[in-house]
Amino acid sequence: MMVKRLNDDNDGKTKRATIKDIARETGVSVATVSYILNGKKSISDETKAKVNAAIAQLDYVPDSAARSLSTKDSLLIGIVIPQTEPGSRLMFENPFYSELFSAIEYETRLHGYHLFISGTGVDESYLYLARKRNLDGIIAIGVYPDEFYQEVKKSKIPLVLIDSYCGDNHCHNIRIDDSYGSYLAASYLLNRGHRDIAFFSGQLRNNGVMHKRLEGFEQAMKEQGLPVRKATVFEGNIDLENGCILARRLLDAKLPVTAVLAAADILAIGAMKGLSEAGLRIPDDISIIGFDDLQIIGYLNPGLTTIRQEIALKGKKAVDILVQNIKTPDLTKREEVLPLSVVERDSVKTLSKEAP
Repeated sequence: MMVKRLNDDNDGKTKRATIKDIARETGVSVATVSYILNGKKSISDETKAKVNAAIAQLDYVPDSAARSLSTKDSLLIGIVIPQTEPGSRLMFENPFYSELFSAIEYETRLHGYHLFISGTGVDESYLYLARKRNLDGIIAIGVYPDEFYQEVKKSKIPLVLIDSYCGDNHCHNIRIDDSYGSYLAASYLLNRGHRDIAFFSGQLRNNGVMHKRLEGFEQAMKEQGLPVRKATVFEGNIDLENGCILARRLLDAKLPVTAVLAAADILAIGAMKGLSEAGLRIPDDISIIGFDDLQIIGYLNPGLTTIRQEIALKGKKAVDILVQNIKTPDLTKREEVLPLSVVERDSVKTLSKEAP
């Protein structure tokens, strides 16, 4: 069967092929073409081959907007990050989000969906946009105000949270035990003889990830009868530059610190640079442990000891559960807490081999 491309229109532009064009060229009904495109009915192999040949020759591309109107599905999943830190490029400057986004995008594509990404504040305007774009579901990363969750309930858009402690059983939730992860990191330092430990953190907010990690650090110190002085907790933004800034603040404070627990690898990397520029050797002069086990860590020298979380698995599970919820609106709400482990490299010096 020879199929010719559609003629140009009056403006000299090639007309966009439609289902009707394919039906006319192949001599089958519009319904048959639609069945083949959507795989919803058994059609003979001969007819399928004829229709698929016409699709290729006419360069037919399905109209997603029209499909959305007819099926009420947009095949769009929204993903939002709270811009809790100053600056408009937070999500793209932190490798954590790059790794998480990569996993989410890949898994979304495998399910036949596409992403709609927003890094703006999440409020009613976002939900208005979600309804306007007819989003099939939303993945929200981090902490949001209670009003957001209430609005999502009203909209009935399926929602999966990542790294949230909202405690609302309306939402699916994929996270780690951030407090326990930080407890592991602090215990690792304590078991190697460190007693004077500084804590480098992002902005501390109630029920936020950074606050949970501070709690784990405090618990480990308290179990050994060691105080956590306010002067040893350094708070800033979660990026490389602020890792350097916190390191300089630590040195300016002239505290007798032998180790730093950085609540995010990106802070640890910046801190290592800041400490090295000040003439300190890691781990000979000061030890440091991170949190996340980002892929970039493998290129550091010395290698960064850190707490490993399964970043890609977070993204995969979030998408899998969201797609299940889109297809089954009354899906039982699930919370999954993913495992953590210590990855030992070269950035921590042992001061004493006796555990406290």
